[in-house]
Amino acid sequence: MKKEFRDIVIIGAGPSGSIAAGYLEKHDASVMILEKQKFPRFTIGESLIPKCMDNFEEAGFLEILKSQGFQKKFGARFIKENKTAEFDFSKKFGEGWNWTWQVPRADFDKVLTDELSLRGVDIRFETEVTSVSYRDKFWTIMTRNQNGKVSEITSKFIIDSSGNGRVLARQLDLEAPPKIYDHSSIFTHIKETNRPEDIEGNQITFEVLNTETWFWYIPFSNGVSSLGFVGPNSWIENSNENNNVAFKNMLRETKFYQGRFDNYQFNFRPVKINNISKNVKYIHGEGFALTGNSAEFLDPVFSSGVAFATESGLLAAKLALREINGEKINWEVEYSDYIKKGVNVFSTYVKEWYSGKLQDIFFHPFPNPKIKEQICAVLAGYVWDNKNPFVRNHARILENLHTLIQKEKIT
Repeated sequence: MKKEFRDIVIIGAGPSGSIAAGYLEKHDASVMILEKQKFPRFTIGESLIPKCMDNFEEAGFLEILKSQGFQKKFGARFIKENKTAEFDFSKKFGEGWNWTWQVPRADFDKVLTDELSLRGVDIRFETEVTSVSYRDKFWTIMTRNQNGKVSEITSKFIIDSSGNGRVLARQLDLEAPPKIYDHSSIFTHIKETNRPEDIEGNQITFEVLNTETWFWYIPFSNGVSSLGFVGPNSWIENSNENNNVAFKNMLRETKFYQGRFDNYQFNFRPVKINNISKNVKYIHGEGFALTGNSAEFLDPVFSSGVAFATESGLLAAKLALREINGEKINWEVEYSDYIKKGVNVFSTYVKEWYSGKLQDIFFHPFPNPKIKEQICAVLAGYVWDNKNPFVRNHARILENLHTLIQKEKIT
């Protein structure tokens, strides 16, 4: 059996793991990525938000990503019946990027791993982590590759970026009840050969069917479009038909998009993911950190997944490198508290979206421009900016704003 040593082992080669590896490679760390799947591979999480761009740049990926011609995303549109709310990232509160991308993740993630390989990072695809154990400040990681070959890797630190694989969460019994309950998703792709021009054919749009159920449309630059629904488990499962028939029936419940996709074949049978929200008891421990979806996932409504994945992946890499170089790290303050601060902001917005309060705010007929700029900054992912009152006092200010709107309706 082959035995190897690395200072830091990263589990998972998605954006979180790749960002972590990119940063560590730039700082000459001894690092290896273990990835269960073969790339390219399909995954969801196709709409990014501007905060991601800071992380791509710091990890050394920005220029290669810019060269790929991915569909640029300058904002987002929300539609409910005859009401529309548009957010333009160039009209947000504070500093930060004004655009990002909408991406087919199979292509996007492979760009990152190809670049890492060119930079000399050791990536082991089709390699499953079968067990982990920690003793005397070292991890023993057992793996098995696609040919059944077993290997043993010793490391000082593990960054778990395994996403839905949730390797350490499962092996170390870290699973916890999610913050957002009872939501599932179903989605597919189409090749949109008769795509409209301008905003109708290039901007991400969310159509609200009812308070808890919505549809997404995400167009990519390669002519493929992502279509999906998110709603209560009961709504997604309220059909005995196969997924193809169920999805077509769901499309008929849209109003704005009704009929637009009727003549398209699905690129693949619609995929269902039940209970999409995930959570853990804690996101770090002695010799390890959880990043991205391997730690917590809220909901896809504001496209925060890749932003938290890259933010946590980058920060975990920085702190792990400092630790293995002999520095004492307060992981609770520097990692957990920081990540939780951003998650708590977004979780408030997600909860109030499904309560209907945020929808009332979004679709107010006469939005206050200053308030809209501050909310737009949150949607852009700048959820650590305490200069923004809609970050600093997120729960109270949304409640107060909604109360004012309700009073308007009464008077």
